[in-house]
Amino acid sequence: MSTQIRAGTVLPARREPLTLHTADGLRLVGELASPEARTPVATLVCLHPLPTHGGMMDSHVYRKAAWRLPALADIAVLRFNTRGTESAAGRSEGEFSHGDAERHDVVAALEYAEFEDLPNVWLLGWSFGTDLALMHGCDPLVRGAVLLSPPLRYSREEHLRVWAESGKPVHALVPEFDDYLRPPAARERFGAVPQARVVPFEGAKHLWVGRADDVLDEIVSIVAPDVPTPLPRTWDGPYETHQFTVHQS
Repeated sequence: MSTQIRAGTVLPARREPLTLHTADGLRLVGELASPEARTPVATLVCLHPLPTHGGMMDSHVYRKAAWRLPALADIAVLRFNTRGTESAAGRSEGEFSHGDAERHDVVAALEYAEFEDLPNVWLLGWSFGTDLALMHGCDPLVRGAVLLSPPLRYSREEHLRVWAESGKPVHALVPEFDDYLRPPAARERFGAVPQARVVPFEGAKHLWVGRADDVLDEIVSIVAPDVPTPLPRTWDGPYETHQFTVHQS
């Protein structure tokens, strides 16, 4: 019997807690969720929103990606807490550095993906995480970047220029009513990256509340275009249900 996929539905996957080791000596907590019995067609390395405003590896779009995409789209999801960030999985060592020392965190995640031979690696940034992707993520391993609600707060023109010169695809998913950068301004700012694609989301806001399904569909269509979208909204196999409570640090 088909079951409706809801916010707390956890579909089958191989879920492995992991520890990332940074070049400046910190240990970061994370998790890799992979298809249960198949090779992933793509890998998402998730860079979360601003930790000083509640962002973490369990921020709702990333949590739902990890709980659904390995089963529905054969996509591996690597998520972790940047330095000084805490979630139910634990607290990463170090302190928030306004996007500067977090460069080591991004590198550590990409080194892990490379060591594990994870295929077709894409950066998935959200808010502050989009700045980390733009500032520190244009790595030879990375196929491209998907940016959710990019504020372009910490990233500067020189970072956009690096991506422009790389030719790597950049997809900016921009809510119509974003708090920081709305579609018209996003088109202007990302004009510095000729290959960048700005995707406006009508009616959406910065935190994507109520729009996770739409966002996941768009992400899958970018990183795994052979996977049919929209993704299924029901599931016929075994599953679990988790009651998730936001961790208070």
